[in-house]
Amino acid sequence: MACSVRALRSSVLLAVLLAVPGVARAQDAAVSEADASALLAPVAVPAPTAQVLPAPERAVTQPASAGTPWSATAPRTLSLVGAPGRGVTLQTDDDFFALTLRGRIQVRDSVVAPSIGAVTNEINVRTLRVLFSGHVLSRNVQFNVQLAFGPQDYEANMVSPLFDAWASFTHLRDLSVRVGQFFVPFDRARTNAEWGLNMIDRPLVIAEATLDRDVGVELSSNDLGGLGLLAYRLGVFGGEGKNRLASSPGFLYVARLQANPFGAFDDSVEGDQHRVRRPRLAVGVAGAFNHQSQRQRSTQGSTYQLGTFDYAHAAADVTFKYAGLYLFGEALYRQGLADSRTGMTAAMPSAMLTEYSRSTAGYVFQAGMMLVSRLELVARWEQSFALGMTDPTLVAQLRTQGSQLGAGLNWYQDGHGFKVQADYHYIFGDVVAQGRHQARVQVQLSF
Repeated sequence: MACSVRALRSSVLLAVLLAVPGVARAQDAAVSEADASALLAPVAVPAPTAQVLPAPERAVTQPASAGTPWSATAPRTLSLVGAPGRGVTLQTDDDFFALTLRGRIQVRDSVVAPSIGAVTNEINVRTLRVLFSGHVLSRNVQFNVQLAFGPQDYEANMVSPLFDAWASFTHLRDLSVRVGQFFVPFDRARTNAEWGLNMIDRPLVIAEATLDRDVGVELSSNDLGGLGLLAYRLGVFGGEGKNRLASSPGFLYVARLQANPFGAFDDSVEGDQHRVRRPRLAVGVAGAFNHQSQRQRSTQGSTYQLGTFDYAHAAADVTFKYAGLYLFGEALYRQGLADSRTGMTAAMPSAMLTEYSRSTAGYVFQAGMMLVSRLELVARWEQSFALGMTDPTLVAQLRTQGSQLGAGLNWYQDGHGFKVQADYHYIFGDVVAQGRHQARVQVQLSF
């Protein structure tokens, strides 16, 4: 009889535990008969009654193979890898999915000494970037997001820290598709990797005459025909630059063709740190037309108030690497199809305003040589010119800083991932003696 009572008490306890939400769990260990008897001894337990949970509160067990409500893809086991400068990557063993998180910071000190005027010194965090990249479904579906938080990364009236946001589809060797916001595939000096420059900053001619990031679609191939000799880029973009909304119709059309006579190589990274004893050469040409641009420098600069201008662009560049030697040259051209426009604005209906397009051309030569395994000597020469009856502000600017001559040293502690750079430039215009000296030191750390 005692055994029957103990058995009844155990059965009652189990029924109560199973009936109360949040207490019973499938993974809990079973309650022994002795434990149940001990728990019930102090009190009298009434006969068990059935409890039914409302339908919304019933626990739903999801099969291990099911995905989330917005995706039917089954979850997979991820592995974690990482290295300095390469970030941290979560990836599946079957290449179905990968996500890499990286960051980059640049701290710079700049001293500028003009021939006339006071010497200035500025130290700041020049760049702070956070990048998310990877692939999904296969390595042929790639994505990239880059956010910029450095104070010098921002243009006037910029509304978002978003620099890059794109997806690419590389299933076909001769026809890859990329859509989103990214570098317009125009000139080499601008599209070279920002973390892989062998001088502290890009040339002045690039800041003026290049095409910046924009939103659009690109068709491309890095190995047209499978011979390793040709690459191309075709793109259609909004024409107003990054994080901008156009208020007038018009697009930016871009085409670029590149030949690699000795085969493909890392042409988008400046310098030749690995000192490969094999000649590598890339020759590129590009053209672009920006229809009804609202901005002074086509995809950059201030916004026009009276209307838009059409711009024609052209570029040519050459890159050469051999045994630690790096040589680079580029020429740029931008022509406004109209020089100026005069009218009145709604804000000032009684005053006449004249706005100008900015037509310019320029070139840059740059060289680098690895002296030892981690030390590189670099040099640069560039010039820019105003064309025709262009913006008087541009003419005045180039008369005082249209030319630049410089040299520098780079110490690569861990490649471009951790490097220390120092350079000096003399920037001048029509009068060589009336220029300014600029000396800079920069530390870049990627993680």
